[in-house]
Amino acid sequence: MPASPPRPCRSRGCANLTQARNGYCEEHQSLDCGWNKPGRGSSTERGYGGRWRRQRKRIMRRDKGLCQPCLSGGRVTPATDVDHVIPKFEGGTDKDSNLQAICNPCHKLKTQAESQRAKSS
Repeated sequence: MPASPPRPCRSRGCANLTQARNGYCEEHQSLDCGWNKPGRGSSTERGYGGRWRRQRKRIMRRDKGLCQPCLSGGRVTPATDVDHVIPKFEGGTDKDSNLQAICNPCHKLKTQAESQRAKSS
């Protein structure tokens, strides 16, 4: 199998090229942040195993695969994720009533707002 063509490193501001599958150059392979953080654990170890996958499928079916924040704003957008309405760090639970289907752009905005709240508390 031929090697993939080099592409820019995913680390913000890095001009290095990489062929690594995760998209990071040698210099940024061991970043101690985000999904790449050492000791982060697998999705199952973080609580997103078989039980979560079944629950996620149920929520997507309940919400008809549509982003709930977009729907409340009058837009129809396919959902890509399932999100906690009230984040777990703010006391939210994994109950179906606290979960919603959400599109990637809405999820990203919501996560950024939650991150800012977490930093200020």
